[in-house]
Amino acid sequence: MFTTRPEILGTFGVVTSTHWLATASGMAMLEKGGNAFDACAAAAFVLQVVEPHLVGPAGDMPAVFYSAKSKKVEVLCAQGPAPEAATIEAFKALGLDLVPGSGLLSTVVPGAFGGWMTLLRDHGRLPLREVLEPAIGYFENGHPMLPRVSDTIGTLTDLFTKDWPTSGAVYLPGGKVPEGRKLFGNTAAAETYKRILSEAEAAGGDRETQIQAAYDAWYKGFVAEAMDKFCRTTEALDSSGKRHKGLLTANDMARWQPSYETPASVTYHGWEVFKIGPWGQGPVFLQTLKILEGFDLAAMGPTSAEFVHHVVEAMKLAFADREAYYGDPDFVKVPLTTLLSEDYARGRRNLISEKASHDLRPGTIAGFEDQVARMLAGVRIAGQSGKGGASVGEPTMASMVAAGRRGDTVHIDVIDKWGNMIAATPSGGWLQSSPVIPELGFPLNSRAQSFWLEEGLPSSLAPFKRPRTTLTPSLAFENGEPRLVFGTPGGDQQEQWQLGMFLRRVHHGLNLQEAIDLPLFHTQHFPSSFYPREARPGHMMVEESIGEAALADLERRGHAVERAPEWTVGRLTAAEKSADGLLRAAATPRLMQAYAAGR
Repeated sequence: MFTTRPEILGTFGVVTSTHWLATASGMAMLEKGGNAFDACAAAAFVLQVVEPHLVGPAGDMPAVFYSAKSKKVEVLCAQGPAPEAATIEAFKALGLDLVPGSGLLSTVVPGAFGGWMTLLRDHGRLPLREVLEPAIGYFENGHPMLPRVSDTIGTLTDLFTKDWPTSGAVYLPGGKVPEGRKLFGNTAAAETYKRILSEAEAAGGDRETQIQAAYDAWYKGFVAEAMDKFCRTTEALDSSGKRHKGLLTANDMARWQPSYETPASVTYHGWEVFKIGPWGQGPVFLQTLKILEGFDLAAMGPTSAEFVHHVVEAMKLAFADREAYYGDPDFVKVPLTTLLSEDYARGRRNLISEKASHDLRPGTIAGFEDQVARMLAGVRIAGQSGKGGASVGEPTMASMVAAGRRGDTVHIDVIDKWGNMIAATPSGGWLQSSPVIPELGFPLNSRAQSFWLEEGLPSSLAPFKRPRTTLTPSLAFENGEPRLVFGTPGGDQQEQWQLGMFLRRVHHGLNLQEAIDLPLFHTQHFPSSFYPREARPGHMMVEESIGEAALADLERRGHAVERAPEWTVGRLTAAEKSADGLLRAAATPRLMQAYAAGR
């Protein structure tokens, strides 16, 4: 089969990410003797520089990884929680019924930096300086700005000029939108990381001591102090149309720390797939697999209407359960064992017919009836709530709205020669999320927009609670052996694009690049995780390259088909360790910036 790029093959190591500079920087760590965890962290810091409209230093990060040393799969949760002052009552007192999609009110504790430091301290090999230097160099000396970043800044010029002048000071040098493919730097952010590194190295020569000192500089030192001051003293315009101060404090920062968790998992046709828990949408992927297990997908063509229909209908059911049941399990009871069980999947599978459903159909589990009813009563239907339109607080561009991608971020997959493997999906802290903090050179995040301000829902806002994130990296074993890491940016579409690729890999024998290149599809049938939290019943978006016959068939089945131009949907990357030890990697050609490398 023709592919847009070769599937990368090697034995030393492979790195794939959503930007070629990040991939190259990660590969450089492997060449220096680092492992997959060093490479992943270095790539992530570079992504903060080169894709600031999709990820920033003050964002969040989940990762799922396999350690060749411990022989274990673990989830690293670097999703920060809501501040202590973030209560439903506090937001209602401001006249709000939704958490704004941008501005300071929607900030949670920035978890990504703590996550990377924890990963490096516990599992990495290289000194901190080696890992941070590529990002610092691009911040300080400049990097070729992506045209899409320039376009994003262009759409925000008025906001940055009139309302968020600290952002304009960074992203509108000389009062002008920086040109795409020209060098662009951020000296303030460079100075922040250089100071962190200086304080770390001043703490002593021991690698772990330095990494801990860097962590403390962020969460207990000058970074936390600058964030606290900015939230207390700045009233920032947000997507509510009003100006509000932030709720995040230095105490919130100091109180939090990342955590290692046991992943959720299911078996499927000889594979075992590992995902983050129900504080994110990871179990949606797992639920969908169990529902689909009863269909003969291998007999359906990988681009057939029959295949797409069954996958989308199964996803609608799993996402309905996401809305009804998923939330931070430290705060709410999530019946995950039931949701992932064979019996439950069988009942859900029986709801799928040859016609598309336009109803939101969560399963009813004993003891949760009232919770399900409250969720259904609060669903906002696009075009009916009077609150349509994309918010500036999610990483949206005109081209992405046209392609149905209302949320986006970055992704990294790495496998090294020792057999360590990791998939990580950093996000948040986008340049359009909130104003830049002048002393730091970057903005805070807006992840709290994923909370509801209605009581009694699993994702209702509460102090110290994790928002239900859309970030969802994946790791899979085949026949008991660690085999595959993969993921994608894309908000609510992340699970959907990954699922199509994985199923084509499993059932149709495609290699990674072939599976990524085939036409992609998704649905926005269920409530969005992003402001203004609306649903589009029966919706399906499909790349036109799937063919007129399949598109017509899907319409006959009752889907509200939205046609996307070819090569416009999804930003998948993946890496695999074959049974013979050969390493493989692939990256999407869409947007023309993701890249895989290896040798």
